[in-house]
Amino acid sequence: MKTSPLKGMRDYLPAEQRIRDFVQSEILRVYRASGFERIATPVLEDMENLDKSEGGDNLNLIFKVLKRGEKLQKALAGGQEKDLSDMGLRYDLTLPLSRYYAANKEQLPSPFKVIQTDRVYRAERPQKGRLREFVQCDIDILGDESPNAEVELIDVTARALMAIGFRDFTVHINDRRLLRQMLEGMGFAADSLDSVCVSFDKLDKIGAEGVAAELREKQCPESAVAALSAFLEKGQVGLADVAGLCADKSLGDNVRYVIDTVEKLADGAYAVAYDPSLVRGQGYYTGMVFEVSCAGFSGAVAGGGRYDNMVGKFLGQKVPAVGFSIGFERICAILLDQGFTVPAEKKRLALLYAPGADFAGVLATAAQLRQEYAVTVLAAGKKVGKQIDRLAQNGYAAVCFADKYPEIKTIQ
Repeated sequence: MKTSPLKGMRDYLPAEQRIRDFVQSEILRVYRASGFERIATPVLEDMENLDKSEGGDNLNLIFKVLKRGEKLQKALAGGQEKDLSDMGLRYDLTLPLSRYYAANKEQLPSPFKVIQTDRVYRAERPQKGRLREFVQCDIDILGDESPNAEVELIDVTARALMAIGFRDFTVHINDRRLLRQMLEGMGFAADSLDSVCVSFDKLDKIGAEGVAAELREKQCPESAVAALSAFLEKGQVGLADVAGLCADKSLGDNVRYVIDTVEKLADGAYAVAYDPSLVRGQGYYTGMVFEVSCAGFSGAVAGGGRYDNMVGKFLGQKVPAVGFSIGFERICAILLDQGFTVPAEKKRLALLYAPGADFAGVLATAAQLRQEYAVTVLAAGKKVGKQIDRLAQNGYAAVCFADKYPEIKTIQ
């Protein structure tokens, strides 16, 4: 029997789990205090739903579950790989939420402000920072088409990050419709815009010349590539520059409103910036998208956007929706690397008792000690010194022998 977890999945020792519990509890505390309500959905979803969810590259990373019994035998006989599975593990929480809302809409408030903190699964190639099983912490607002929904999600997410202890971060904002209108006006074909946006999203990594080279490799019209290159040669591209190339002026106005309003709420605690190259990978985003970057750390620590068409796939009618997800795993890894300790946590004490001790009395003593400590009750080992050393290694601050209470010995 193997003792190691499957590749891309993790076991968590108590010290790390305490940090994870703290991070999740602080996120939930801020979310709930802001009027959001928590729900739960199954980890398995119908394959047809997953296949039609416009999850971008994530659709290639779905863990599929084989059919069973006669259905499997029939599918094998048919020889079509796509017929072998009828369900799969969710790759994020947006598709399950959309299905949930469509099924329960009549019983839910409008707008519906919802929390999801749960495990999701992707068939990633395991590497540092990429797991096959990981936790997402999402808040979403369904039923509100105004940009106030974006403002509220950004504000609540920022306050959750600050509650955990993050500072010096920047919220990056863009609107996919702004970018698409600009690119189409430059001569890129409408049916190529998704591919063009993928290249444009790399602007901060490969620069304007790299973006142009990649677009030429994709055989985009030279005139369109030249127009984009000329635009990027101006250097820093602002919201007014992009909005000026778009027919729908309300798009730029809405982004400006969100940026200005969030800046007022931030009051200098964090930065807000327009990011013309921000796209995000999921195909279901329809409007504004946003990410949070933190000084000193690569990659985003949170991200999200508006997905007004997802619920409509189930209901046949448009339902406005927007969500923001905190990168739970990345944040926990950052805190662990920094040697983070959970604040305002009671010191941990081990109450040791000898064989034959009055166990009811031992537990009564533990109850008294718990007014000041987090107490575990343990039988004293034959080698008490080694037992105490192991307790210290595992984060215990003190020990108390039940027969010597109230005498307490500090061990670290």
